[in-house]
Amino acid sequence: MSTQANVQTVKDFFAAIGRGDKEGLLALVAEDIEWIIPGEDWPLAGTHRGHAGLAAVLQKASEEVETSTEPREFVAQGDRVLVVGFAKGKIQATNKTFEDDWIFAITVRDGKLTNIREYIDTQALARASRASNAQR
Repeated sequence: MSTQANVQTVKDFFAAIGRGDKEGLLALVAEDIEWIIPGEDWPLAGTHRGHAGLAAVLQKASEEVETSTEPREFVAQGDRVLVVGFAKGKIQATNKTFEDDWIFAITVRDGKLTNIREYIDTQALARASRASNAQR
């Protein structure tokens, strides 16, 4: 697929996230998708594999985090698409807000996302996930 087609696939993925369209998301990702969310001490951190892993992290996200995300820039070369964006939201368990500038490095092969690696402000998310008396 062309670089532009890969960018469009990634844009469609973010649009499906924005709509809460889980079926649309699954249609855009490979069966063996791997989504790596770095960090500790916050609900979504970890490596999520396959459609089941993706569905599980999306379900967990809907339960534990209120967030709005805005992809602002798409940079592509070959099968790689980097997305530069911004998110803000709230961790439900603590009622604490966060702001997060992020980059997603996404691999697209044959019209499907095969790998997502987030580069995010893990400290901001961990701080928002900690109870007040545990802050440092």
